[in-house]
Amino acid sequence: MTAAELTASRTGALRGRVRAPGDKSISHRALILGALATGETRIEGLLEGEDVLRTADAMRAFGATVEQLGDGRWRVVGEGGFSEPADVVDCGNSGTGVRLIMGAAAGFAISATFTGDESLRGRPMRRVLRPLGEMGATWTASAGDRLPLTLRGGGLRHIAYELPEPSAQVKSAVLLAGLHAEGGAEVIEPEATRDHTERMLRAFGARVEVTEQGHGRRIGLPGGQALTGTAVQVPGDPSSAAFPLVAALITPGSEVTVEGVLLNPLRTGLLETLREMGADLTFSNLREAGGEQVGDVTARHSALRGVTVPPERAPSMIDEYPILGVAAAFAEGPTVMRGLAELRVKESDRIALMAAGLAACGVGVEEEPEGLTVVGAARANHGVAGGARVTTHGDHRIAMSHLILGLASERPVAVDQPGMIATSFPGFVELMRGLGGAIGDEVRQAV
Repeated sequence: MTAAELTASRTGALRGRVRAPGDKSISHRALILGALATGETRIEGLLEGEDVLRTADAMRAFGATVEQLGDGRWRVVGEGGFSEPADVVDCGNSGTGVRLIMGAAAGFAISATFTGDESLRGRPMRRVLRPLGEMGATWTASAGDRLPLTLRGGGLRHIAYELPEPSAQVKSAVLLAGLHAEGGAEVIEPEATRDHTERMLRAFGARVEVTEQGHGRRIGLPGGQALTGTAVQVPGDPSSAAFPLVAALITPGSEVTVEGVLLNPLRTGLLETLREMGADLTFSNLREAGGEQVGDVTARHSALRGVTVPPERAPSMIDEYPILGVAAAFAEGPTVMRGLAELRVKESDRIALMAAGLAACGVGVEEEPEGLTVVGAARANHGVAGGARVTTHGDHRIAMSHLILGLASERPVAVDQPGMIATSFPGFVELMRGLGGAIGDEVRQAV
């Protein structure tokens, strides 16, 4: 029995202009809101990764017409609500997809059973189920708050829900449920999280009221609102753009431009942190598309230095900490990252896996319950050793991050289960090869 791997080897300068795949968060929301709306929604630039395709299938299961018109071009026709699915709704590996869909489905008097792959079935759902239950939805599961579970919705009442911890997924689930709750819904968040749901609800014709409260916000969605189909332009995903940009920063002689990147200020925490580390990043062609700030980002090889990342910045870059760990490995001095409890319950325990992978590649790292400190190796004649085979536990971001590390390490770095990369970044290997990156297939005899 064989197991496919990918191996990244030290390469020369990376150069070129590329376009990141469509933003995953916005892609999920475009499909879900299109299905909830009345009429036709046309989507351009949809991410066609496995996670988003599962959401497209789910919207069909709930009664919407969903069809692909071309590369990244999709059409959704909704009837203004969800009907009961005839079969189990399988969300694959997508935590975002299942949590948002459960919120949307809770607003209707239907029963739906949700499941996912092995990784998703191991991830807790109570953070979403708690507020949905307070609104009047009920659920049953055979394994605590884990999938598979059956949700029964309808007859929801108003809620003013204060998030116990920052979570755009929980906030979005409550707002989507609030569309069909008596009196709507309010969410109070202690720290501002990505606001794509609020922006897109407005694009579909809903009234959303946002009030700043210290570092956080109060979001109100009045009840009794109907959505109308619209056109959605999906910008490039900053979480995906981070991989070629960091690769350029750590590889001598490199200059890479990623075009059409989403620059929503609640999603640019990584870019802000990299600039604090001394990264040569420039922004051009700034514009607004679909209610979002978009632009081209150019990264040039830079001498990076370690920094302490403010914990309150975590919501704006929660998916980018693995690749930040790679940048930190090539910096001078320690980079301290805290406030990362959510990383323990992502597709994998990302704190543990990044610590293990970096350590195996010769990087100094200290794991904390809710944080990570990476001691950079940028000293005279002291680079990152590499030379490891990294276990990813099927986590796409862990895999891509270590492949980027391998492009600038002394010895090659291999990752297992590379097929999972397609969940968020189809074409990742081809894109990096096009820039000059040495990433190759390798098949080894499984132990």
